Amino acid sequence: MQLLKIINRLIIFALLAMFIVGCAPATSSTAVPTATASPLTLTDGLGRNIMFEGPAQRIVSIAPSNTEILFAIGAGAQVVGRDEFSDYPDQAKQLPSVGGGYGALDMETMVALKPDLVLASQLTPAEQVQAIEKLGMKVFLLSNPNTIEDMFANLLEVGKITGTEIQAQTLIDGLKTRVAAVDAKVTQAPQKPVVFYELDSTDPNAPWTAGPGSFIDALITRAGGVNLGSKLKDAYAQISIEQLLVDQPDIIIVGDYTWGGVTAEAIKARQSWSDLRAVKQSKVYIFDDNLVSRPGPRLVDGLEAMEKLLHP
Repeated sequence: MQLLKIINRLIIFALLAMFIVGCAPATSSTAVPTATASPLTLTDGLGRNIMFEGPAQRIVSIAPSNTEILFAIGAGAQVVGRDEFSDYPDQAKQLPSVGGGYGALDMETMVALKPDLVLASQLTPAEQVQAIEKLGMKVFLLSNPNTIEDMFANLLEVGKITGTEIQAQTLIDGLKTRVAAVDAKVTQAPQKPVVFYELDSTDPNAPWTAGPGSFIDALITRAGGVNLGSKLKDAYAQISIEQLLVDQPDIIIVGDYTWGGVTAEAIKARQSWSDLRAVKQSKVYIFDDNLVSRPGPRLVDGLEAMEKLLHP
């Protein structure tokens, strides 16, 4: 089971490669659509033109990032179901689950919820989209964002779908201000520390990290650091303790604290890790991996938190 979880997480990381952060904390809302109900056609992540007669009123979200986006732009009251991993904000956890995650979707429950839209993501297999549509449900697959501008476009697109375009634009304006503030701080930083971000340490002598082309690599760079994993070949790969001892990170960020409960103390207790500069200087920090592993509205929190760690 642990190996299955690792494989699933790595698939998620690979699909989210080169994501540049640009979102804000999700907030719940009971607001009703504010835009005029009129037909519109939008192109989804599968290149299909999907027509909407008016704002979607009964939405089942089958991706945690989509769920966070919906609540953040004021469309939380229109969500009637969610996937098993959609656990933020708290209101989302009160909604019926249609499964997913490491298991199959519960199609029977999904049909019973009578959604007028199933909001999928780039992580949703095309065959799963087809299976849902065969049961008579409309599916819109939200594209995976590759840039901060793409993220803003996703927020606005979901705003159009739900009739909360005004709220979405307000959120975007706030995000731009927050990201600009981080950029300004980074330009004043005296140096760029070398950062090792640990994704999974099932094998502590060869932990997984984020390499070039990954959104975590872009995040570390945006926060004013140098990603130690950027010299690796793949976007997500293992690195040996021997290589870490050669490269000597200034800071170690423990992303698998969230998923595996790995603590800074556990890192320091590992054999040979005591010779790392970051361990000697007690610059080992746990981190909420949810803030950087979901392309949803809390990612700007992740950027801000990262910048504070790198430039306290």
